[in-house]
Amino acid sequence: MALDSLGELGRRSRAAARILAATTTAAKNDALCFAADALDSGRAEILVANAEDVARAEQSGATPTVVDRLRLDEGRLAEMARGLRTVAALADPVGQVVEGWVRPNGLVVRRVRVPLGVVGIVYENRPNVTSDAAGLCVKSGNAVLLRGSAGAIGSNIAITAALRLGVAKAGLPADSVLLVEDTRHETVREFVRLRGVIDCLVPRGGPALVALVVEQATVPYVVDGDGNCHVYIDADADFDIAERIVVNAKMQRPSVCNAMETLLVHRAIAAAVLPRLAAALEGVELVGDEATRAILPGVGVATETDFAAEFLGLRLAIAVVDDLDGALDHIARYSTGHSEAIVTRDYSAARRFLREVDAAAVLVNASTRFVDGGELGLGAEIGISTQKLHARGPMGLSELTSVKFVIEGDGQIRV
Repeated sequence: MALDSLGELGRRSRAAARILAATTTAAKNDALCFAADALDSGRAEILVANAEDVARAEQSGATPTVVDRLRLDEGRLAEMARGLRTVAALADPVGQVVEGWVRPNGLVVRRVRVPLGVVGIVYENRPNVTSDAAGLCVKSGNAVLLRGSAGAIGSNIAITAALRLGVAKAGLPADSVLLVEDTRHETVREFVRLRGVIDCLVPRGGPALVALVVEQATVPYVVDGDGNCHVYIDADADFDIAERIVVNAKMQRPSVCNAMETLLVHRAIAAAVLPRLAAALEGVELVGDEATRAILPGVGVATETDFAAEFLGLRLAIAVVDDLDGALDHIARYSTGHSEAIVTRDYSAARRFLREVDAAAVLVNASTRFVDGGELGLGAEIGISTQKLHARGPMGLSELTSVKFVIEGDGQIRV
């Protein structure tokens, strides 16, 4: 069967977007709840398709990180359905008045949130993105055009089919959610150039995909960037809290962008805390600077590349810094601007860290793994932006809207 062209898919997306923009909150909520039900009832088919994708990935020699991101199970699929229901329960940003005022001539001026239109998502090996992106887009009144990877195509087709059933059951256009099934590499280049079709593009993938978007896209985009995330253990840290946070930030799910990749430790406590942390990080390959290796002789040598890396696996770079200034300097040099954390009982150190670290999210005495749309009350996220326009950090419903000026008068003219 011939696959629909990108032009045809784009035409259908724009037609659906016009209807969604005027759809009531109740109808959008129904669509998401019905879509969640469809994921639940279609669980067997989705898991079979995913198992086939995973088997192909393993046979092709994919890394454990890639396989982990690709794999679905009962728990992850149930979480996708819960995510849709959670988004349905959130406040609808569409129609919200951001601000308003009355001019001396009587004109009433308001800035009102409106949908973006068609949101394009290009992503790699994460079938949960299919559901998360669709839910957020539909709730915010946007049609979503999805271009996943060849490695996850079976999973994405099965998930999209369930989502479209749910959306249609609520009386909304099934084309509110469309998947590009043509997985040839050249379709990515064509996808990111769909000017006049895609109103906002979000890439979810590795450096090569992000570079392609930055270099070749002709549509507005928001970069979901790398996560070289740091945890800094200050001189006045509670060691029990530090251990919990470090283990969670590195090991709870190391293949994701908000996992810790570099541990920084104040020199005054390094000899006391590093052996304890190293023991707690059993199974993690540790590499460190000279001061770290003097305390932990068994760890490998950390290079400049290690300190700049997003490992996305069980590998961790460690550096001993002289003080808070040293930590701030290290983070400024190597951070990708994603998520940075400090562990300390010193109020002034915490305030300074919050003030001076330039990142999308900054945390005090908490794991970087919390930088996630669901964990922060956004229901889900369409990505975590590491840029500064128009969105930064986890992108939820509000970040999928724009604003328009609404001006009402009673006959005023300009003189």
